[in-house]
Amino acid sequence: GRPFTESSAQYITPDVYVYKVGDDWMVVLNEDGLPKLQLSPFYRNMMQKTLKPTGDGPDGKDLQASEKEYVQTKLRSAVWLIRSIHQRQRTLHKTMKAIVKFQKDFFEKGIEHLHPMVLRDVAQEIGMHESTVSRVTTNKYVHTTQGIYELKFFFNNGLPSGDGDSIASESIKDKIRHIVSAENIKSPHSDQEIVEILKQQKIEIARRTVAKYREMLGILPSSKRKQLF
Repeated sequence: GRPFTESSAQYITPDVYVYKVGDDWMVVLNEDGLPKLQLSPFYRNMMQKTLKPTGDGPDGKDLQASEKEYVQTKLRSAVWLIRSIHQRQRTLHKTMKAIVKFQKDFFEKGIEHLHPMVLRDVAQEIGMHESTVSRVTTNKYVHTTQGIYELKFFFNNGLPSGDGDSIASESIKDKIRHIVSAENIKSPHSDQEIVEILKQQKIEIARRTVAKYREMLGILPSSKRKQLF
């Protein structure tokens, strides 16, 4: 089938790993392939050279004031870049630790135990702005005992359940996926029937919400899922 497609497999390299050690969950950043940035000794030594009067010919030993100022500017930029990268890594680590704290049941038991969580929850936990949390979790992936997930996956709204608690939208999607996978292909469940099944599990949800989640999961309507043979 290779001649019929030009797409190639895109493998995901996790940015963070979450391991369980004893009773604790450990967050480890994936720094494989990340270059160890440092300032070149050549430019550090250059700053130790003495200034030469303007108009002197180049002697390879001294610098003019404008030359030294230029090197200082570039060194400050380099230091700022290195510090920014380190700060971003620290922020990613703090963010993931906060996610593990809020979603411990997910890491222990799976997607059915995912809790509702928004950017504000993590932002308040780590003392940063929501926009910072949003940026640091964009296109970042974590390797967990439950599989590899994008960090954005853990942020989802909740719907009320019959026991007074809220249930995460991703957990409801997972339940819908399981209901459809276990249905009779000759008589698949309609959206309203899925609503009734979820209601038996103490999950109150509107039919239009079931339809929206079903479409997000790429599941066809019951009329198109029906198989006669």
